[in-house]
Amino acid sequence: MKQKSIYIELPIYAPLEDVWRATQDPKLHQAWDLRFSSITYLPRIEGHPQSFLYKTNIGFGLSIAGWGESIGSFHSEDGSKTSSLRFGTDQKRSLIREGRGYWKYDQQGEGTVFLTQYDYDVRYGSVGRAIDRVFFRPMIGWATALSFDVLKRSLEKGEAPKSQYFRFFSSALMSLFFCFVWFYHGLIPKLIFQHPEEVFMIKRALGLNEELARNVVQLIGVGELCIAAIWLFYRKRRHLYLIQLIMFPLLTLSSIVLIPELISAPFNPITFNGALFILSIIGYYCSKDLPTARSCKRQRS
Repeated sequence: MKQKSIYIELPIYAPLEDVWRATQDPKLHQAWDLRFSSITYLPRIEGHPQSFLYKTNIGFGLSIAGWGESIGSFHSEDGSKTSSLRFGTDQKRSLIREGRGYWKYDQQGEGTVFLTQYDYDVRYGSVGRAIDRVFFRPMIGWATALSFDVLKRSLEKGEAPKSQYFRFFSSALMSLFFCFVWFYHGLIPKLIFQHPEEVFMIKRALGLNEELARNVVQLIGVGELCIAAIWLFYRKRRHLYLIQLIMFPLLTLSSIVLIPELISAPFNPITFNGALFILSIIGYYCSKDLPTARSCKRQRS
């Protein structure tokens, strides 16, 4: 079964010529497009398409190098522009063998509707098609949409793409970190091993016997696993940072009141919760007005 082409559409409140320049100039293009680490135009030969080389870093010191051709551009009477291209790579580590697509620019009032549609052939037969369907095509579609929103924000608000990506990935890493913290502290010391200090703290705070205290610790552990899941799936993470800015000082104070000797312990509540408090402040400010792939239209009307 043939896969659907990738389609991305986004209105940008900027003149068409500004959008055209940001997407056709290779130095400007590589700055906002997450799919490319570098784009180099080759000397143009009269009567031939504009050729270029691209490189994409995929991590662990590996990269994918490929070629592309700007087949041509069309300027219609209504002021819209279209740019078509082919691209591909001979490197076996790339799932993409060769692709083709276009960019279209429609002037609407003082803004521009910028859209793309492209498709590609994959390597490795049915295995490659399965990987593409389940993982790669959704990922490359998401990367394209996120890149379009980064372009939009750079033209409308003046924030450099590099700064946007720094905030975006910093916020993503911090969310994963807090997800791990809540997951670990809910699972290991409360549900699996039930650390004696966890039980003792609940006994002293609520005046419970040993059995009831252990049950309460288990409930708290389940609650912390739920918080970890919220960090993973809840989109408005600034709300979570605000909650933690209230929660961590309260947890620190209650721990010290219930077990004062913890102050002298290594990795005590003051240093540990204090570090999480500071990270929550940083995360709160980094996560303001992040670029998002959800701002793009993903299907043609």
